[in-house]
Amino acid sequence: MHNRPIDFYRSLPKVELHRHLEGSLRLDTILDVARTYHIDIPGSDGLRPLVQVVPSDPRSSQNFLSKFETLRKFYRSPEVIQRITEEAIADAAVDNVRYMELRFTPAALSKVNGFALSEVMDWVIEGVIKGQDQHQVTTRLIVSVNRHESLELAAQVVRLAIERRDSGIVGLDLAGNENGYPSSPFEPIFREAREDGLNITVHAGEWGSVENVAEAINLFKAVRIGHGVRVMDDPAIVDLASERGTTFEVCVTSNYQSGVVASVSEHPLRSMLEADLNATIHTDDPSISQITLSDEYHLVCEQLGVSLVSLRERVLAAARAAFLPKEERDSLAATLEGEFPGNI
Repeated sequence: MHNRPIDFYRSLPKVELHRHLEGSLRLDTILDVARTYHIDIPGSDGLRPLVQVVPSDPRSSQNFLSKFETLRKFYRSPEVIQRITEEAIADAAVDNVRYMELRFTPAALSKVNGFALSEVMDWVIEGVIKGQDQHQVTTRLIVSVNRHESLELAAQVVRLAIERRDSGIVGLDLAGNENGYPSSPFEPIFREAREDGLNITVHAGEWGSVENVAEAINLFKAVRIGHGVRVMDDPAIVDLASERGTTFEVCVTSNYQSGVVASVSEHPLRSMLEADLNATIHTDDPSISQITLSDEYHLVCEQLGVSLVSLRERVLAAARAAFLPKEERDSLAATLEGEFPGNI
């Protein structure tokens, strides 16, 4: 193992395909919003454990997801939603992210004040336009719907997303509790989205079983899988994913913090790569996890032993898996390839 400093990883160009807007809020911004809107919260020391994973936390999905429940209290106005979107892009720019797909859940952003879903989506789009312009990070949007919410809500969100394909919404994501709620009822809605030009990614094989990965590939025709680490539980499904060229959006720190793996050293990323799976590396919820994408690159190379050559391949693979037209994907990959140090 080498011991390269974090600054080395910060210098590398990056592609982020799996980052939730609702998991990207700065702590200072949350405190500022609380003051402005008179939200009763503890001071920063007391607030942190409510919205970020701290060392004393249990490593469980329940604990991890509980952070979002607190965060939902802060989406108070168009200005706040635009601000958190723009700041997510600003933070990505500081970390040398060149292309990012930011996924967001309109239902979560609309909940506290009962905003119209269409308005929430437009506010996020406006935040992206401003953020891209100011920080030079090409940013596209993926709309998320949750398994535990209604089909009617999902259908409404999809209709609104399709109407906004020309405004930077490029994909649809199915998220939420894999174990308690089946995904199959959502298939017709996702089929409609796919037929109308949205790209499909599905959270599967994170907390749920490997069969969910097969279902995402076969039933939903998902070209990308969020997490998907349970794929290694079944060689036949490894073969299926390899044959289809399915891209896995892997988030190592998140998987450890949420109890998917018992320790970082047990994470199956290297096994996935050795099995010729197209695994790429992302943050999931950088603020909740208190990480950057540089931290993830550092982690997979310095702790999991992924080589720098392999890391470079994974970044270029992420560029080629972006929900962009083929010419733009190829151009992005070529640009990034030219920016990697010559010795990698």
